[in-house]
Amino acid sequence: MPRPTVAQLAYGSATVVCSTIAMVLLSQTESGPGIPVIAVSALILGLFVAMSVPTRKRESAAAAGTAEERVPAQRLSTTLPSPSAPSESSRAREPAGP
Repeated sequence: MPRPTVAQLAYGSATVVCSTIAMVLLSQTESGPGIPVIAVSALILGLFVAMSVPTRKRESAAAAGTAEERVPAQRLSTTLPSPSAPSESSRAREPAGP
C-alpha cells in the first residue's frame, strides 16, 4: 500500500477540521451521541477527499519505455535531411506575382 502524499494529508486533515466545525455549528447539537456521529462522518468525508487528490506517478517514466516507443511511428519513419542538401526552409522564397 503506497504512503499518502503531503497533499493528501493536508487536504484530508483540512476537510476533517472544517467539516466538523461546520456540522457542529449548523446542527447546533449539544447531545452526547450527536458529536461522535458528526466526528465519524467528518472522518469519512476526509478520507474520501484524501483519496481523490491526484497523485504523481513515479513509475510513469519507467512504464513509458524508451524514447522510440513514445515517439509516434510516423515521425520515426521520416529520415533526417543531410547537412549538405538544402532544406525547404533554407531556400529563398520567391515573391508571389504582382
